[in-house]
Amino acid sequence: MASGRRKRYAFSAEKVRIKKLRQEAVIPSYGTEFSAGADLCAAVSEPFTVNPHETAKVPTGLSFEIPEGLAGLVFARSGLASKSGLAPANKVGVIDSDYRGEVFVTLHNHGTEPQEILPGERVAQIAFVPYVKAEFECTDDLTETVRGDGGFGSTGRV
Repeated sequence: MASGRRKRYAFSAEKVRIKKLRQEAVIPSYGTEFSAGADLCAAVSEPFTVNPHETAKVPTGLSFEIPEGLAGLVFARSGLASKSGLAPANKVGVIDSDYRGEVFVTLHNHGTEPQEILPGERVAQIAFVPYVKAEFECTDDLTETVRGDGGFGSTGRV
């Protein structure tokens, strides 16, 4: 854009119904007006420790009714990951629209010090994104590209 103005995108809200399954559950909230992810909190009644190189299954106390065509993606909270070494063990959790059970966050302690999780602490964030369902078709031939089968490091960049 020649004038230096950034393109504006229209934001829409999707209604996502939630059910509190535990008294300690905290309704997700967005940190700022333009946050893509809403914070998920630990629904625990007392603090607990995640030891170095261990993984803990942290309850959120919530189940979601995610609209068809969307998936809930659970990501690390950057501050928690960078300061404490705690991040989701599976890197990104996927919550399908037909799942109605409690959402847990499996936090892995990548650090060398024990880390304490407090009741109500923000442990991850959830973003709702549309997805495309693939229709797979087996074939003996794929179209050719310049890159071809060049994989890791094939572009010459580290």
